[in-house]
Amino acid sequence: MLDVPDTVERYIWNRAMVELARKLTLETFLQLPQQETGYELIDGEAVAKMSPQYSHASVQTALVLLLAPWAQEQGRIRTEWSVLLCRKEQDWVPIPDFLYVSYQRLAADWFVEGPCPLAPELVVEIISPDQTFGAMTAKATDYLIAGVDRVWVIDPAARSLTIFFADRAPVTLTGDQTMTDPLFPGLSFSSNELFRLSGLPPR
Repeated sequence: MLDVPDTVERYIWNRAMVELARKLTLETFLQLPQQETGYELIDGEAVAKMSPQYSHASVQTALVLLLAPWAQEQGRIRTEWSVLLCRKEQDWVPIPDFLYVSYQRLAADWFVEGPCPLAPELVVEIISPDQTFGAMTAKATDYLIAGVDRVWVIDPAARSLTIFFADRAPVTLTGDQTMTDPLFPGLSFSSNELFRLSGLPPR
């Protein structure tokens, strides 16, 4: 006897795989069925984003602990939330490890299921063991060109936080060096505090 639900699910899955195999428009990409694995739209292709490993997830948790009290009246912080941007004159939908977007930029009463519809003030990328700082520097540049104001690249192995700006050279913080920024008034923490909250063992 034909299992209709199973057949329908397989049909939907096969159609999704066909879409993934060819160049996608933004509209087609956003219509793909939701899967457990997140996909980024890069150069017209849906590229799977690997699930975070322990160090990566630990730093994400520390960022939430550090920024949540400060952001409560300021805006939204989110982990693994995709965002609609442009890269090389093409639609680009990356999934930052962490982002902050103010209520001035995206109203507090905004609610739509889907990606963040505009460039946030802050994007954070955490370097995984299979990634390089050079590759993350290139991605940070893409974010800045797309309208993101600040990009933090965090390297758990080096216990460092590098801040990228659109108008000046990046700054790398380690140890007791403190992150302060006029873009985020009242927010202050040291690199040591970030990694201590992450629960990672000392270097």
